[in-house]
Amino acid sequence: MINVALPKGRLGEKAYAMFCAAGYGSMDIGDIGRKLSFRDEKSGMNYFWVKPSDVAVYVERGAADMGIAGKDVLDEDGADVYELLDLGIGRCKMCVAARKDFTDDPSRPLKVASKFVHSAERYYASIGRRIAIIKLNGSVELAPILGLSDVIFDIVETGGTLKANGLRVIAEVSDISARFVVNKAAYKFKSAEIARITEKLNGVCEHDKTCCV
Repeated sequence: MINVALPKGRLGEKAYAMFCAAGYGSMDIGDIGRKLSFRDEKSGMNYFWVKPSDVAVYVERGAADMGIAGKDVLDEDGADVYELLDLGIGRCKMCVAARKDFTDDPSRPLKVASKFVHSAERYYASIGRRIAIIKLNGSVELAPILGLSDVIFDIVETGGTLKANGLRVIAEVSDISARFVVNKAAYKFKSAEIARITEKLNGVCEHDKTCCV
């Protein structure tokens, strides 16, 4: 069996649909119910649902041979895995946002609120800006509104939440999407199977240009 870690939620469901389209699954999402794992005996795939931020951990440590993880998580955690494909789903951007009246004061460290602490530190180091990181786990949009931070470093999909809270994007840092990742040992010892899966998934992406770059 090939063990596959899928992120819970819509992203994981879309990813599973891609595996099905590639010939590696047949069970309807509605039939899975509350199961945390399920098998496709015909293709020899064992799928299990995990928290999106945990996918790379399962893959890196070998509990899963492969998985689908957001580029934001991979960059933040520095996961030691092979990234084989950009599936093109779950597209958004990592951005810096601030209040509409924000003006930067280079004479002091910039207060940055984010749950992506390491990514934020790397970005500001690359542009030579001193910062003071404020780690938050949710509702980062409140931080500049309440004066806790000057800016936020976060994922932006449509920009609706920012607009509703009087914030604006002041810098687009990187493009984010779901990536097909593989455990390094599995890549060595199950190379033939992984190569076939990668090729077929890539074929699904090529078939639908809205799905992949």
